Amino acid sequence: MDAAFTVLNDGVLYIDRGAIVAVQARAAPPPPGFEAVAPVRTEGTLLPGLIELHNHLSYNVLPLWSPVPRRFEHRGQWPDHPDYRRLISGPMTIVGTWRDAQGRAALLAPLVRYVECKCIVAGVTTSQGIMLNSNAGVQRHYRGILRNVEQTDDPDLPEAKARIDDVEARNAQAFLARLNKQGESGCFLLHLSEGVTPDGQADSLARRHFLALRVAADTWAINQRLAGIHAAGLLAEDFAVLGGHGGAMVWSPLSNLLLYGATARVDAARRAGVRIGLGSDWSPSGSKNLLCELKVAWLVSQQLLGGLFSARDLAAMVTRDAAAILQWEAALGSLEPGKRADLLVIDAHTGDPYEALLRARETDIHLVMVNGVARYGVPSLMAALGAGGGETLRVGGRTRRWFLAQDSGDPDVAQVSLAEARRQLRAALHDLPRLARELEQAPVRRATLALDAPEPVVWSLALDEIRPTGSELRPRLPFEAPDDFTGPQTALRAAAAPLSTVLAPVRLDPLTVADDPDYLARIAAQPNVPVPIRSGLAAFYGVQATPPPQVNTGPGALPAAQPH
Repeated sequence: MDAAFTVLNDGVLYIDRGAIVAVQARAAPPPPGFEAVAPVRTEGTLLPGLIELHNHLSYNVLPLWSPVPRRFEHRGQWPDHPDYRRLISGPMTIVGTWRDAQGRAALLAPLVRYVECKCIVAGVTTSQGIMLNSNAGVQRHYRGILRNVEQTDDPDLPEAKARIDDVEARNAQAFLARLNKQGESGCFLLHLSEGVTPDGQADSLARRHFLALRVAADTWAINQRLAGIHAAGLLAEDFAVLGGHGGAMVWSPLSNLLLYGATARVDAARRAGVRIGLGSDWSPSGSKNLLCELKVAWLVSQQLLGGLFSARDLAAMVTRDAAAILQWEAALGSLEPGKRADLLVIDAHTGDPYEALLRARETDIHLVMVNGVARYGVPSLMAALGAGGGETLRVGGRTRRWFLAQDSGDPDVAQVSLAEARRQLRAALHDLPRLARELEQAPVRRATLALDAPEPVVWSLALDEIRPTGSELRPRLPFEAPDDFTGPQTALRAAAAPLSTVLAPVRLDPLTVADDPDYLARIAAQPNVPVPIRSGLAAFYGVQATPPPQVNTGPGALPAAQPH
């Protein structure tokens, strides 16, 4: 797949030092320097690595909120529900801050290892990063094997801004100045208009967060650098503004449906020329991975929007178009000479390759390569590509191999295998009440230091949804009053009872749908998700969905969607 969607039915990809040298028919002579190199036969379909434009990776150790207890109207409501602290913010507070007997943040490295692997096992090569805070007031991202849109260390891949300083979120004029700042590149991936505006209604709290971007009559704090995450509360006229000013959006349909019973008006977005990417959001109220989110997007398009998007359209949202939103189109998003060798191989030989991607399950992923390095795949391919000695695991009963070594990676994570990360996280989530008591009862640890020695730096997860960090994932511009603020202010209001009295054991979310026997049943029990989406998603995975008793499954119900 090049930028023009050219398909080679029998082709070879030539790679040197992380870059694609040539893409050509197998019958053509090899490019200079490759005459003595025997191509590795994948027996599958090669596609660009999937680019995910939105994911709260830190939370992806948690299982799906099941069922979501009610239909919410906007982002400010569900963090106030008692379930949220018990199932989401409370467990993550413990995981993000718990220290072992030596005062080390012992769960951070296992968490990073696990959630990165959870992306890669589904063909994702790029996602958002994991931010850390320290007691020294310093923030940093973990370096891992997954490409991080916020820290690339590559001049050809301008870094995205997923947070803006509180000061810049005070008014639309200041935010517009930030977007137009000279000498900067890269996009802003910011939550925008999280919630719904029902048909026939011109006002909603979610929409007000978009209207607050208006600077003057025809001036908005929007340009080609802004990608609004969710944008579910926008009306058609708002998408006309967003598209007219060059803005983009990141669509997370399952998360929107789970929480709000509706998703963004992507038909209006498309008519307005808004560029669209995809993101699975997070595991508590979203898809297991981007491969699953592609299926939900297809079902919404086919069952609810009259076939709005083709399979190729959706494949572009996680490859070519996603790269363009990031301003990375010259380096990633398609398989072309000179671009980075980020790719996946799926077990498909015939038919339309984009439909094959939509149908693919985790068990169909045979290889994932990042920057020319084989990171995950079937043992035979990994061995042929020089990465055969790594850790193995079973995915849906099939053996897969990992190559997790990385010289530039975080040294703490390098010491943790995937199996060990899973073991530690399972134990910690099972022991949440005990760990919470230890945090509440333990005195402040003070190491014995020389008088002139600096205080040791201690790291914790920067959980924007739970506590203030000095920056925000969403432009919280005042519209009428501060009462519509969301995020850590809401969470802090609810934090009255000690966590040890609130928490119960939580199950570590399995890496894949293939290895999670409860996932599709939990989706089927979600009251806010339309029946065609629930049953259609189960059909993609070859499972019969069992809807909850209150769902109408009579003659008027739509049939399960089938990919075509």
